[in-house]
Amino acid sequence: MGLFKGVLDFLFGKDPDIFDENGNVLHKFPKKKWDAWQNRLRMDPTYNWRNHTGTQAGKRGTQTPERKP
Repeated sequence: MGLFKGVLDFLFGKDPDIFDENGNVLHKFPKKKWDAWQNRLRMDPTYNWRNHTGTQAGKRGTQTPERKP
């Protein structure tokens, strides 16, 4: 059965192992990794979308970079 299952997995792909019993996506990362991800997004200003330069368009006092000829 192992060889036959291997061939079927190769031909049709494996069943995804990312869903829980309710059909929700469940990533199997440790809590420490999730906390580090949340802290990076919350604390680091480079990942804060509100500080993105595209949100600053049209504000007075912003300088536009000079174009090279």
